Amino acid sequence: MKPKTRSPLKDKPLRTPGQSVAEEREELLENTVSQPLMLALFLMLLAGLEWYRLYFNVTPSPIIFSIGAGFGIAYAVFRIYRNLPRLRSLRQAIEGEKVVGQFLERLRQDGFHVFHDVVGDGFNVDHVLIGPPGVFTVETKTWSKPASGNAEVVFDGQTLKIGSFSPDRDPIVQAKAQASWLKQLLLQSTGRTFEARPVIVFPGWFVANSGGFRDLWVLEPKALPSFLQNEPARLSPEDVKLASFHLSRLIRATERERSLN
Repeated sequence: MKPKTRSPLKDKPLRTPGQSVAEEREELLENTVSQPLMLALFLMLLAGLEWYRLYFNVTPSPIIFSIGAGFGIAYAVFRIYRNLPRLRSLRQAIEGEKVVGQFLERLRQDGFHVFHDVVGDGFNVDHVLIGPPGVFTVETKTWSKPASGNAEVVFDGQTLKIGSFSPDRDPIVQAKAQASWLKQLLLQSTGRTFEARPVIVFPGWFVANSGGFRDLWVLEPKALPSFLQNEPARLSPEDVKLASFHLSRLIRATERERSLN
């Protein structure tokens, strides 16, 4: 049957800061908290029904259902407890991306186009900036700080050290791969080469740079505007509009495909 109404919106809205992480957290909550909890509540209801039958002299079988409810509760507690650290980590990541995203929104007054949560094939770019100095991918790392001791990020131009440890997954490789992907994406869409510079920001951390800022910036978010201001203008207003238009179109096309799956 053909629907009698339709949405007045022609296009899907652009994505918000931290949307991919929020979607991952919602899925984790659904799979590891909601489902086991509903199972436990259902089994508790069955057990309660059997005790009700016992109390009112209806042929009961409460022991079997009580055992089942006990297993259901134990399973729910296990699943929830095991995934609490991941849920906390995702919540922290969402908050970090929102804070950085809101901070980056201020750059619009300086002629930048700001995009959030640009989804690729199995990954996402937290933020993209397109303005007179060029195209920038921004990866947000909202990592917990130690309760005491060294709480700084050290970048020597090639490697990162976070406090007293080095990360297992190299954010530098990740950030450079994202910039390369965006460059190729814009090339395929516009027929023009837009160099994309990767940026990694660490909200709430002190960042010590000892290796310069050649092809990658590692910064505190509040330092990014001054770095951008010190960059020469590489893109004309027309180039900025061209790259932004094509990226907006690609984002919306991706959202349409995702909504159909």
